[in-house]
Amino acid sequence: MTSTPLQRLLTGSLLVAPVVYLIADVLYATRGWDDPTAGVVHVLAAAGYTVVMIRLATLGDGPLAVALLLAGVLGAAGDVAYGFNTIHVSLGDTDLVDASGAAVLIKPLGLCFPLTLLLGAVMLRHRVPAWAVALVAAGGLLWPVAHIANLGWLAVLTNLLLTAAFGAAAVSLRQAAPFEVTRPVIENS
Repeated sequence: MTSTPLQRLLTGSLLVAPVVYLIADVLYATRGWDDPTAGVVHVLAAAGYTVVMIRLATLGDGPLAVALLLAGVLGAAGDVAYGFNTIHVSLGDTDLVDASGAAVLIKPLGLCFPLTLLLGAVMLRHRVPAWAVALVAAGGLLWPVAHIANLGWLAVLTNLLLTAAFGAAAVSLRQAAPFEVTRPVIENS
């Protein structure tokens, strides 16, 4: 079975992004929620999960794929913003989570990330083992609890679940039929 570099990148993101986020949350759990290194790794992990969301959206083409893509884009923006907020706070500046005005945008955008995980679990149904789907859904439910309450142990556990689930998804999707790539048809005149 052959695949393109793009297909390998998209499916590989299912392995890499959760591991990078696990590293970020281990750093948060051990160094504190205002650790600049954790913030940098967080931003990189959030960018990686953007690619995960795109991979999951490629599994469908209906309303669920559209909802996943829209929630994923907003969730990625919020997740990256939270990472930069950590960096901002580590420099002694105002925590956007506690600020008013335009800063409140970070909260609803941030909640779109766990929504993306929940939609991703629905998208993965019938494509990966049921236990992996259940773990992605559990990750989507546990994510806001762990991160809003700054529960480092729960954040690490959540990312361990997501690492296992998306790892299984990557293997299952890699073994399934390759992506269907549509190319424009160019007619000779």
